[in-house]
Amino acid sequence: MIPLPLVWAIMEDYLFILHHGFGFEIHSFVLMPNHFHLIVTVPRGNFGEGMNYFMRETSRHISRMAGRINQTYGARVHRTQIHSELYFHHAYKYVYRNPVKAGLCRRVEDYPFSTLSGLLGRQKLCIPLLPDTLLFNPDLDLHNLHWLNQQPNVVQEEDVRRALKKTVFSLPLDRGTKLVNSLETNRL
Repeated sequence: MIPLPLVWAIMEDYLFILHHGFGFEIHSFVLMPNHFHLIVTVPRGNFGEGMNYFMRETSRHISRMAGRINQTYGARVHRTQIHSELYFHHAYKYVYRNPVKAGLCRRVEDYPFSTLSGLLGRQKLCIPLLPDTLLFNPDLDLHNLHWLNQQPNVVQEEDVRRALKKTVFSLPLDRGTKLVNSLETNRL
């Protein structure tokens, strides 16, 4: 196994290529010890081609550095389409809170293998990101970091986790309204 900082450096290089070579617009990236989360917009419609390249090349690079011949990734890429700003906010919070939920840090901004750390100026960030209008909304800036650090209701969090496993992100209608109200309340 190679150290997570080295894996992060490899991922940064290939995310740079995904952006410049495949036109991926990167919103966020979080590297966990056994998986990663990536939120992107793909204007060229070449998600499969770009992710095949990313997975193949990062796997080769990581395997070569670790001296392994076995596979690096245990599963295929899971893709979820997000069609609303509200659903994007839920996915965004889920992704950035993942290290907190896993017990790797106490606050979202403390996890070093996240684009959030770079956005906040805590480390150099080589991953080309779209401007983060959710976190850096001038009216809600401090509240948004507070919102990210608020632990969601267990049922709501599970709904979002399940929604991210679907082909198209959607929340249960009966609890979706509560999620909407919770998000709006927490951001005000």
